[in-house]
Amino acid sequence: MPNRTMINFNAIFHIVGILLIMVGFLMFMPVAFSLYYDSGDERSLILAGLITLGAGSVAYFSTRGKDQSIHKREGYLVVTMGWLFMLLFSTLPYIIGGHIPHLTNAFFETVSGMTTTGATIMEDIEATPKGILFWRSMTQWIGGMGIIVLTIAILPLLGIGGIELFVAEAPGPTSDKIHPRIKHTARVLWVIYVSLTAILCVLLYLEGMNFYDAINHALTTMATGGFSTRNASIGYFENPGIHYTLILFMFLAGVNYTVIYYLVRFDLKKVWKNEEFRGYVIIVSLIALLVSFLVWEETTYNMEKSFRIATFHVVSIITTTGYVIEDYTIWKTSITALFFILLFAGASAGSTSGGIKLIRHVVFLKNSILEFKRLLHPKAIIRLKMGKEIVPARILTHILVFLLIYLGIFVIGTIVVCGLGSDLVTSMGAVATSLGNVGPGIGDLGPVHTFANLNNATKWVLMFLMLLGRLELFTILVLFTPYFWKAK
Repeated sequence: MPNRTMINFNAIFHIVGILLIMVGFLMFMPVAFSLYYDSGDERSLILAGLITLGAGSVAYFSTRGKDQSIHKREGYLVVTMGWLFMLLFSTLPYIIGGHIPHLTNAFFETVSGMTTTGATIMEDIEATPKGILFWRSMTQWIGGMGIIVLTIAILPLLGIGGIELFVAEAPGPTSDKIHPRIKHTARVLWVIYVSLTAILCVLLYLEGMNFYDAINHALTTMATGGFSTRNASIGYFENPGIHYTLILFMFLAGVNYTVIYYLVRFDLKKVWKNEEFRGYVIIVSLIALLVSFLVWEETTYNMEKSFRIATFHVVSIITTTGYVIEDYTIWKTSITALFFILLFAGASAGSTSGGIKLIRHVVFLKNSILEFKRLLHPKAIIRLKMGKEIVPARILTHILVFLLIYLGIFVIGTIVVCGLGSDLVTSMGAVATSLGNVGPGIGDLGPVHTFANLNNATKWVLMFLMLLGRLELFTILVLFTPYFWKAK
């Protein structure tokens, strides 16, 4: 029997090598745009791709043929180390060509991209070379579903199991499973993801975007990332058709991919039976109608434009996409306050969105209501149900602890960012938007501002929060516990 007190680093670096090889190949994709637009950035992309391929190949072949057994601890380490190495090497295109010359800024843009946060330090996006800008969008698309989930689809072909990796990559609560075989599940998820991206690209092109803008916005929409090719974000495009199309696809990107799978199969009963999906539809609809009325009352817009602008921003924030059409912080203070609260919402578990996720809010709310009933009937056994399924006590505890830790990190992060020189409102917005992987904040980091003027220490704190949020806290925090290293 192998000694399970020892972590199998051979297996970890073997898989990290595979990830880097994949990232290296993906770096060559933007070269086509560099050459087509003659933007002069193909050298940095090719060189970065070759370096990444080389590093990945060394890690892969040096561990090939050795013990590749993966257990839970290795799973968590693979995810964390995989993300760190991908982030580090994905920074190379910015650094090599001097497109973002400072390491902190280059790493910030990369972390924001891979975690699909969408906060940027670029102050003139349209002046950025086309190939680099496409790579910037690619980082969000890669991170949207999680390149590690893609890797799970091919790992079994290499003789490596993937269930532990999937658990670590997606630790959030889910009630439905598409298929018991993780390999098949990962493939289904990516087929849906790629298909929706392609459909959106075609629609945006037909509605008036040039192909370059269309493909970039398709990549970052389905990733709920929010990076745009334009300084004014979606505000650059005044076509209502584009706005409504993005509203629809941002909304879809925030839906649990299990539900989308059932929707594709026209199994509408299972779609509507999903309690989180029903809550998602109802909450988005009600908040969109409320904000539409407030915008209509505040501005000179007609009812249609008020509804379109309001709904766009509500969907953008609740799905953590982060696109903007206008600076919503100049509207009523109540709207800004509402949007700040939405930074903590998140869309569905099993989607590409960040944030706390609605399922956790729903479970917490239902359990809180049941607690009053338990007070009146202390001897009764009153169990929490989602749909017709009883929520296990372990899952309930997991959710309550997650919410408590999330709130604690927000408070501590706000204090730290304040101490590093930002005002209270800006600090609260920066921490909330980074931890929730949303993008725009409030204060000096509102929807029409960049993060460029923050000091380096603040940027590193926010980068750590982005990664924490993307991996839903526990995947990283568990590494800081003595139990993880002593586990057998």
